[in-house]
Amino acid sequence: MKKFRFSLETVLDYKNQALDALRAEHGAILAQVRTQEKVIEDLEAEHREADEEFTQRKLEGINILDALNYETYLRSLERKLQEEHRKLERLRKREEEKRAQVVEARKETATLEKLKEHKLEDYRKAEQKDEEQRIEEFVSTTRAMAAMGI
Repeated sequence: MKKFRFSLETVLDYKNQALDALRAEHGAILAQVRTQEKVIEDLEAEHREADEEFTQRKLEGINILDALNYETYLRSLERKLQEEHRKLERLRKREEEKRAQVVEARKETATLEKLKEHKLEDYRKAEQKDEEQRIEEFVSTTRAMAAMGI
């Protein structure tokens, strides 16, 4: 009997390759998101430390020039934090879009895989029916030959 062949196998292979590529891209974007979150976390820690140091220096007495330098530095860190938060939001949006693409690609491949399973099941049923028919023919032929005395 002929071997099972799924007519859309090349399409399924292509969809699986596309899905793998999308998953890799999604993983890369997730890594960028984690890196950006770490950058923000480090900047926030730096801002807190500088602010605490400035507060401590104010309690001990600080000259005007140093106070202005602290304030300038803190404002600079705040602007940097705002920019890094914007970058993070852009990355999160890209990650969300890529995740949606992965989900859609997964749906497409799942549909094709389900179709392949149904076609394989139909093939197996047809194989079983053919086998039963061959056995029945063999039995009938054997009985006919026995009846004829062959």
